[in-house]
Amino acid sequence: MTFELLLALGKSFLFVFAALLPILNPAATAPIFLGLTAGASPSTRALLARRIARNMFALMVGSMLIGSYVLDFFGISLSIVRVGGGLIVASAAWRLLNASHASEDRRAALAEAFTPEHARNQAFYPLTFPVSCGPGSIAAAITVGVSLHNDRLAISLANMGGGVVALFVIGVVLYLAFRYAQRLLRPLGEAGTMIFLRLSAFILLCLGVQIVWDGVSELLRGLLLA
Repeated sequence: MTFELLLALGKSFLFVFAALLPILNPAATAPIFLGLTAGASPSTRALLARRIARNMFALMVGSMLIGSYVLDFFGISLSIVRVGGGLIVASAAWRLLNASHASEDRRAALAEAFTPEHARNQAFYPLTFPVSCGPGSIAAAITVGVSLHNDRLAISLANMGGGVVALFVIGVVLYLAFRYAQRLLRPLGEAGTMIFLRLSAFILLCLGVQIVWDGVSELLRGLLLA
């Protein structure tokens, strides 16, 4: 019995880790994090990285364990979540894509304005949701959570435990990617970093449009079938 539970826990850990890490993709969102925290000090960015990782873990665990029940309670479909979340993602990407290059005086002003209190206010929105953990990630977590259920309670609990551990490990990876993002991009130089940030913002914009399109397509398909 113990071996069976450990096997279920290990399988669910690998399943959740492999399914959600590419969707969350901390390496791809780290440049977006840098762009949205322009002017923040290294200590403020470290504080934000911890808070974002913690928020992401809580949001994804909640989505995986009870997300489907919450949506059913409010009568909200995943398609609507995709449309609303995709619009938020596209809006954040558009602002980042059109952000002007900061001069030295502008950077100093940004550094003074980006206080720890300001960082705490932005830690969840938009830095956790929708940038680090968007509607696509939430929808995937809900789907994964449904697949982890089992008729046997002990196996179901083991599966959920493995999923929670996998999300914790992904949270650690996200923290490290955000915490050391500036150091990782330093070899590119200032010009290379700006180009990389613009490309990342454009990809994020395309991702937002894709999420909206997926949601609208599902709604139209359901309308046609009805």
